[in-house]
Amino acid sequence: MPTLSDPEIKQLLADPNYAVVSTLEPDGSILSTIVWDSADDDALYVNSAIGRRWPTNLQRDPRVTVLVQEAGNPYHFVSVRGTATATTDGADDHIDSLTKKYIGEDKYPFRQPGEQRIKFAITPTHITYVKR
Repeated sequence: MPTLSDPEIKQLLADPNYAVVSTLEPDGSILSTIVWDSADDDALYVNSAIGRRWPTNLQRDPRVTVLVQEAGNPYHFVSVRGTATATTDGADDHIDSLTKKYIGEDKYPFRQPGEQRIKFAITPTHITYVKR
């Protein structure tokens, strides 16, 4: 199985390529949402605000799939299936680092009043990598 530490996967995840997070709704249907992501050798990380739909789904059921494809080449992608662990610790710093990666600003400009950020670490159980 490929790993997050494979050089081509690391580069794909380091570049500002958007991710699609797929979670399970309470009725068993799938909800897919576009998000920003980051990764290290052990986990893939995504960030949102507490109370939004997909984070609520992950807090109820931590099973998740994340698909990241190269901008301009949908046949270069990594799919990470795994389980998510939530924390608010470091979530504000994480969204700021994602903001720098994706839009080149130092602080997340879309924060809503009273919003609390939540960060999910996704531990892979299966990784698929394709490059064509």
